[in-house]
Amino acid sequence: MKRTLSALCRNKPGVLARMAHECGKYDANILSLAAGETENPEISRIVLCLDGDDAAIDEVGSYLDGLEEIIQLDDLSRKDFVDRELVMLKISMDPANTAQLMQIFEVFRANVVGMGQETVTVEMAGDLERVDGLIQMVKPYGIKSMCRSGMIALKRGDE
Repeated sequence: MKRTLSALCRNKPGVLARMAHECGKYDANILSLAAGETENPEISRIVLCLDGDDAAIDEVGSYLDGLEEIIQLDDLSRKDFVDRELVMLKISMDPANTAQLMQIFEVFRANVVGMGQETVTVEMAGDLERVDGLIQMVKPYGIKSMCRSGMIALKRGDE
């Protein structure tokens, strides 16, 4: 089962490595990991998207929640949350498919950020379904390279 954990933690060396190690120890696969400073430079938010059985992910959560560096841990899978991911794609392009690709980019609100003789590079931010949708639509044209940022997420509402 897929689950999303969000941790506010002290911005110190080694915290991310400890978290990743615990996921492997409990056989929870990290599908996505994003980390960065919050509005307070002494605090970071780490968002982990995990795949594994519920018991294993619960064990990971319990361990992480007990770390002194962790200020707050939320299982966003059990709450209403908003998420985004950034994807950059380098796609094969020739004069015969340029118009079709540009239409796809427009529908998905993807921005062209670079062009070569035979490729176009686009970026798009959106939820997982939208990112996956763009990838599926351009796959037949030939994806030369791709980079995904990993999911970032926050709880909805005033919490």
